[in-house]
Amino acid sequence: MASAGPDRVKSGSPIPAKRYTKGERTKERITDAAAELFAKSGYLAVSLRDIAAASGLTHAGALHHFPGGKDELLMRVLERRDQIDADVLFDEHLDAWDHLDQLLHIVERNAMTPGLVALYAKLSNEAGDPEHPAHRYFLRRYEILREHFATILGEAVDGLLDPDSAAQQLLALLDGLQTQWMLAPDVIDMRGRLLDFLSLLGVDTTRWKSG
Repeated sequence: MASAGPDRVKSGSPIPAKRYTKGERTKERITDAAAELFAKSGYLAVSLRDIAAASGLTHAGALHHFPGGKDELLMRVLERRDQIDADVLFDEHLDAWDHLDQLLHIVERNAMTPGLVALYAKLSNEAGDPEHPAHRYFLRRYEILREHFATILGEAVDGLLDPDSAAQQLLALLDGLQTQWMLAPDVIDMRGRLLDFLSLLGVDTTRWKSG
């Protein structure tokens, strides 16, 4: 998220904005191209040469910035996304209701970023193969999210019988809705169906439906 203005020290003098080197800017360009191609075709169908060409570089040029090749680039793409969501989802100062509020905001954001949704849908399906470079990443990601959502739902719904089961169902709902939404974005209301599910669990969703 862009800053509203430059940070300032106590003396009032502005702190200069970070200046990216030419190499850093090139790495970001390569990462952007990789994310777009992975979202369009999946990780397995894309080569490093494809990414290099989309970035305006030679194959050797892309390897210079990412010596680990396509696998390293894949993790760079995933880690960059995680940096965004982690700040939102795992703020320990938020209560269960605030966490659910943030989840709804993420769903709304995803509806504005179809490329990002496609990227995760394709990669998570491919990563079911234990040999896929992102297999361990998605395995751990789902473990963390199941635990996180179980805690939130257990706090939001007094007497919820099985928060772990509810968390698994919530993740399945979110993934399934994203797939349906990619196919029929004008028909599928991801936010609305998420609120319906939370209501079925016993969450009071009045605050979001009235807003």
